[in-house]
Amino acid sequence: MKKIDQIIEQVKAEFEAVSIKFDSFHSVHEGYAVLLEEVDELWENVKLKASVKGRLFEIYREAKQIAAMAIRIIHDCCYGKMGLFDERRIQSKSN
Repeated sequence: MKKIDQIIEQVKAEFEAVSIKFDSFHSVHEGYAVLLEEVDELWENVKLKASVKGRLFEIYREAKQIAAMAIRIIHDCCYGKMGLFDERRIQSKSN
């Protein structure tokens, strides 16, 4: 399995776990606030020395949570509410 496939599977697992534990985002503002909190937590870990044992794992964990929260914003707040149901329509709207 390629590294990107492993990462996507791990982000998907994070997304699914969070979706079970917490309600859907009620607004884009709520999603943004959660995403920003995760980015702030990543930044706190980045400012510390990455060579400290366990630091890279914390950076990995926060980056994975950021990816999952970004997907959750799309899932909860955008997808379906803009009439987006297939990739061709998504791509044509973004061009």
